[in-house]
Amino acid sequence: MNAAKVPVSILIPIKNEAANLPRCLAAVAWAEQIVVVDSQSTDGSIAIAEAQGAEVVQFAFNGVWPKKKNWALDHVPFRHPWVFILDADEVLPETARAEIGAIVAADGAGHAGYWINRRFMFMGEWLRHSYYPNWNLRLFRHVAGRYERLVEGATGSGDNEVHEHIVVQGTTARLRCEMDHFAFPSIHTFVEKHNRYSNWEAQLASESGLARTGALLQDRAAGWRRFIKRAVRQLPFRPTLRFLYVYVAQGGFLDGRRGFYFARLHAVYEFLAVAKTAELRLARQAAERPRPPAGHCTKP
Repeated sequence: MNAAKVPVSILIPIKNEAANLPRCLAAVAWAEQIVVVDSQSTDGSIAIAEAQGAEVVQFAFNGVWPKKKNWALDHVPFRHPWVFILDADEVLPETARAEIGAIVAADGAGHAGYWINRRFMFMGEWLRHSYYPNWNLRLFRHVAGRYERLVEGATGSGDNEVHEHIVVQGTTARLRCEMDHFAFPSIHTFVEKHNRYSNWEAQLASESGLARTGALLQDRAAGWRRFIKRAVRQLPFRPTLRFLYVYVAQGGFLDGRRGFYFARLHAVYEFLAVAKTAELRLARQAAERPRPPAGHCTKP
């Protein structure tokens, strides 16, 4: 092992991320192990990962569960007890090296996991109010954490966890450093992603039991955000409420024109989730409706 590197395993799930991988990998070159879990990329992503010294593991999705990150946590031979999960469109700052290095050297300093805040980049700049802060648990002891399962059925939203959070056995704390999230390099990308994400939202809303509860999140900000989403799920005018939440409550209006566009796009996303939920429920009701016996004719 290179003594200059931090003894942590970085897990990066990808599919056709050639545009993002060089920037993402360069920012974590200080990690002793980098594992890229790929879903049969065809754009040169694998060659980019291997050229920068990452290990590449292939994942085949069965359409339901497990998804890519949880599968990797169960099957990848990590060399270190501490894992950091990083999406290809995220970039850690240079300060993360020293901070994460100190944490893993102290074996968590009494904690099993750490949350990190994300800064959303949209239309070329950081949104300083919309979707900020945005806490995600990403650094944790591998044996102590797994992603929650919120949806039982197939969603058509992709093979990677999106809205699920990691739940760890033990206490958690927060990192001081923040990472940049380049999730929406274009409006086209936003629409494509949220068309898939709304499939997940609709399946979540249409299911019962496990899908309606989820785990108790171990960070107040993330838990409060989930509580709000649950509370408004049955309310009318959800697209309008989503717009007002992002643009007014979160202060998106302070982000200028970009904040307005961001809030309006999220209102459209919310409408898609509402409409798709209604579609699923109507289809389920039609399937459960008694059908006339074969050969039976109804009067006109």
